[in-house]
Amino acid sequence: MQKQVRVRFAPSPTGPLHIGGVRTALFNYLFAKKHNGVFYLRIEDTDQNRYVPGAEEYIVEALNWCGIPFDEGIGKEGKYGPYRQSERKNIYKKYAQDLIDSGWAYYAFDTADALDALRKEEEANGKTFIYNHSNRSNLDNSLQITPEETQKRIDNGEEYVIRFKIPVGETLHLKDMIRGDIKFDTSLLDDKVLFKSDGMPTYHLANIVDDHLMETTHVIRGEEWLPSLPLHVLLYRAFGWDAPEFAHLPLILKPVGNGKLSKRDGDKLGFPVFPLEWKDPATGTVSAGYREQGYLPEAVVNFLALLGWNPGNDQELFTLDELIQLFDVERVHKAGAKFDPEKNKWFNHQYFQRQDNETLAKHFAQELLEKGINKPVEDVTKIVGLVKDRATFASELWSLSNYFFETPATYDEKAVAKQWKPDTATIMLELSDVLYNTLDFSSANTEAVTKAWIEEKGLGMGKVMPPLRLCLVGELKGPHLFDIMEIIGKEETVNRIRKASSAL
Repeated sequence: MQKQVRVRFAPSPTGPLHIGGVRTALFNYLFAKKHNGVFYLRIEDTDQNRYVPGAEEYIVEALNWCGIPFDEGIGKEGKYGPYRQSERKNIYKKYAQDLIDSGWAYYAFDTADALDALRKEEEANGKTFIYNHSNRSNLDNSLQITPEETQKRIDNGEEYVIRFKIPVGETLHLKDMIRGDIKFDTSLLDDKVLFKSDGMPTYHLANIVDDHLMETTHVIRGEEWLPSLPLHVLLYRAFGWDAPEFAHLPLILKPVGNGKLSKRDGDKLGFPVFPLEWKDPATGTVSAGYREQGYLPEAVVNFLALLGWNPGNDQELFTLDELIQLFDVERVHKAGAKFDPEKNKWFNHQYFQRQDNETLAKHFAQELLEKGINKPVEDVTKIVGLVKDRATFASELWSLSNYFFETPATYDEKAVAKQWKPDTATIMLELSDVLYNTLDFSSANTEAVTKAWIEEKGLGMGKVMPPLRLCLVGELKGPHLFDIMEIIGKEETVNRIRKASSAL
């Protein structure tokens, strides 16, 4: 019987979740849902020195905001918990001991100072120090002394680490779901530390043990973990366990130049690299978030899904259900994906247009109330419908529509110089009288009345319409002129025309 697909997102709570981490979580989520599997969250907090308060809560909130919640994890305990590695530390010692007993690992007593001196010595000779088969027999470890002597040193409280004993002279042929066949020469690998005398495992041991115990079937993670693949596969072999399938996602690259996308790139080019705003508890500095900048979660998810993956057609806009149906790990590219902030905004614009006018109007009406403007929600809904096609974010609605709520106090100088001629004020005042005497002030009727009057007077449209827009809006922008007139009403329309005619 085939195992149920189980994939995990396993971040360290060392700060806010980077957008690259969100994409890793997203691809795991899509894979799990595509295969009717489980997507679980594990917090890898074995390195307590780097733990940042609030980071764990931030990760959970970010996944929920993106609409890719986990099925099991912190607060959603399943039978594989606990899901925090710091709460599992009593588990790992046994497995480290199993590796010692089977000859796959050994105790190393080398002090940090001794290893540092060896590193410097090698560097002086133009080499790099690697703790492995080439020198392990000359170093201070249990491979050189009797088990009794080893135990005596441990009992005396001497500090130690447990290192993995990498086999020598083997070529590992490994398979990656994205990169295909990969070869590693074990002679070039170092004997990584798996366990420390303080009772805490390193990432490598905890990660493998937990993936096995939590029955992880596929490990989908960032490219930066590719160098760890041979060690992880050898650990599975050492324990006699079946390894999961591995897929290493391409890096998300800077918008300009080479290298991995960083917070600095976002700060420099003015876009967030975190899903939610983050306030650093140590320094108090605040980093921008997509949510607070007005991005819609669906837009962020759609954009991220296409960073390094393509569906095999030209479609760009996908619902989450469509992404689940189409997602295929083997269609993920090997090469890094360049982050394009403008494309990100384009996606937000598309999703913003799909938003219901009534919903947008409710939020916008609240913003108007804060400015002391109380308009019926039906009017606000109409206004939103007229201007939203020019908006990418809800925060832009005010600048696109302020003239519906406030009489222009100034007039665009360039537009005035171009459109306002010596006889314009006379024409505008005459038109204001015509509109004042128009009973039906609907958009369609005021348009018909105005155009009939222009024809009767033998005037060109260009002599009337741009100046009229200047009177009403203060600039040559905005939706259909007669729609504006219908919403602001007859009295305000006439007043604005007369005010501008006097001012200009």
